[in-house]
This record gives sequence, C-alpha cells and structure tokens, in this order.
Amino acid sequence: MTVAPRFRLNCDLGESYGDRVVGRDSEVMPHLDQANIACGFHGGDPATLRDTITLALRHAVDVGAHPSYPDLEGFGRRSMDLEHAELVAAIHYQLSAVEGMARLQGAELAHVKPHGALYNDMMARDAVRAAVIEAVASWHRPLTLLLQATPRHEEHALEALAAGVSVQFEAFADRRYTDSGALQARTEAGAVLEGRAILDQVAQLLEQGTVTTSGGARIPVHAQTLCVHGDNPAGVRAIRAIRELLDRG
Repeated sequence: MTVAPRFRLNCDLGESYGDRVVGRDSEVMPHLDQANIACGFHGGDPATLRDTITLALRHAVDVGAHPSYPDLEGFGRRSMDLEHAELVAAIHYQLSAVEGMARLQGAELAHVKPHGALYNDMMARDAVRAAVIEAVASWHRPLTLLLQATPRHEEHALEALAAGVSVQFEAFADRRYTDSGALQARTEAGAVLEGRAILDQVAQLLEQGTVTTSGGARIPVHAQTLCVHGDNPAGVRAIRAIRELLDRG
C-alpha cells in the first residue's frame, strides 16, 4: 500500500464580522499548520483580523490571506464578473490588510488561499485563475498559492510556475468530491461531510492518496495540505482527531 506524504493542516478562520460569529477559531488554531485569514471582503472585521493573527502567532501557525469577491452580504459565495485588473486590485487590497496587521505583530504573510466563489471560479475558469496567479506573482515578495488538487493539477502547476508562483495543492477533509474531481456543490445533499465520514476521508487520503466520490468512484488526489472548514461545526469537532491521524500518518 502506498502511503501519501504527510499533509499540512489548514483552516479558513477570522471570518466573524461585527455581531456575526463564524467558527470557533480558538479551538481550531492549536491543531493547525496554516491559517487562512479572512480579509474583510466576506468576513473579518479589523479587530477580528488582528486577534486571529495574534492567535496564529501564539500557536506558531503560518499566517495566510483568504481573499474573496467583495461580497460581505453573501459571505463571498456569489460569483462576480470582475474585470481582470479589478480582480487583481481587489486581491492586492486584501493581502495588504493581512500583511499590514501581521507586520504590526512581527509576523509575515506566508500564503494565499481564495475563498468561496472566488476559489471555485479560480478552479473552473482559466481567466479567473490567471488573475489570481497574477495578483500573487506581482506581490512585492514571494507567497505560496493554495489551489485545489484536481486531475488538472499538473497543468495548473505549470501555469503558476511560468509566473514564478509556488503552489501547494490541497485536499478537503470535510467536503464530498464529484467524479470529475471537483467539490460537490454545497446546495446538494451530502456535500458537507460530518462525523465518521470526515475521518474516513482523511484516513483514505493518507493511506491511499484517493477519495471516494459522490458517485462511488475512487479518484487520486495529489495534495500537500488538507483543509478543514472553520464554518463547518462537524469539521471543527473533528479537528483534534484529524490532527492525530495526520501526526500518525
């Protein structure tokens, strides 16, 4: 049996905004390697951004930016048809917020993982992915871009490499995959995994480097980092057990 390389563990955090509380960041952070921190466009007000970075530093977790479309009302889950330059600028604006707050605390921004509809569009639409890659490539210092590990991962790696961007491919602990290797839409039943199903998917990724899709197929997933969603209560509850699986794997 082929054993997949050990994954890093990442989570989308800092998504609370004003009275809207999202996730249980203080419970999750001690178990992570990477924190993808909301930048204010879908969640993450200034105090939440500051406090999430403080928490990441306390637990020696890498600080990453989690930019989205400017969609606070829709939590970044609605696609937007932005011009190329406008999207690049929107991403730069958000990276600036996280990097500025991080530097005030003596930390550095390490990586970028788009959120919600921007992430999905980046994986499905070449033009959106090109804008995201350009935004990271034109930043004033190197940053790692997190992309979903799909059957097109080699092609996507070459696109990023041509722009001088390093990539980490990610798998998902708490999301169901389709036969094509995409994530099943959240609007469909069973798209968000719970309980034992989460741990079974993590164990399968570690032991076999595959996931079982919604259609019952087993497909390979070539990833270096594993995501648990901070707004999925079941994923948060499983975080300690996931960490233990990764440490043993």
